[in-house]
Amino acid sequence: MHARTRTALFASAAIAATLSLTAITPALAGTSAHTTAVAAPAPSQGDPRSTTNRVADFYGAYIDSIWDNEDPAAGANAKALGSFYLSAAAQKKVAAFEAKEHADGILFAQNVPVKWKVDYTGSGAGHATSLVTLTWSDGANPEVTKIKVQSDLQTRKITDLAAVN
Repeated sequence: MHARTRTALFASAAIAATLSLTAITPALAGTSAHTTAVAAPAPSQGDPRSTTNRVADFYGAYIDSIWDNEDPAAGANAKALGSFYLSAAAQKKVAAFEAKEHADGILFAQNVPVKWKVDYTGSGAGHATSLVTLTWSDGANPEVTKIKVQSDLQTRKITDLAAVN
């Protein structure tokens, strides 16, 4: 056998062995250890002209801020987000809810959701409506709440929030 042929044969065998080992290693690891499968997050995109995207941006940033409540800047950031994304009337409504219910007036809750989703539900009379779905736990039957959010089409500011029963 020529040296060149032998080298090619050994290289092919090494590649085949590596590919086989790569294929079976995750399966073997799963049999002896507990593994948690986490789906890759969907790609994110946005459009600053879209009221629904702005609602999603607001809820995402707001939840991030209050999730990280150990960060000294978290509270100030959450307040600044409310000032930027909510109309003056919506800010007053949130403050009134918080004073009365002793709960967060953006989430209508006292804790922080683990997931959120925003869907466009319609528009008319100069406003767009979105439905925010908050997921509070993981597992087969997670607790979910919904919030109807109205936004002004001209300013793109959130003008009203209401918990959906």
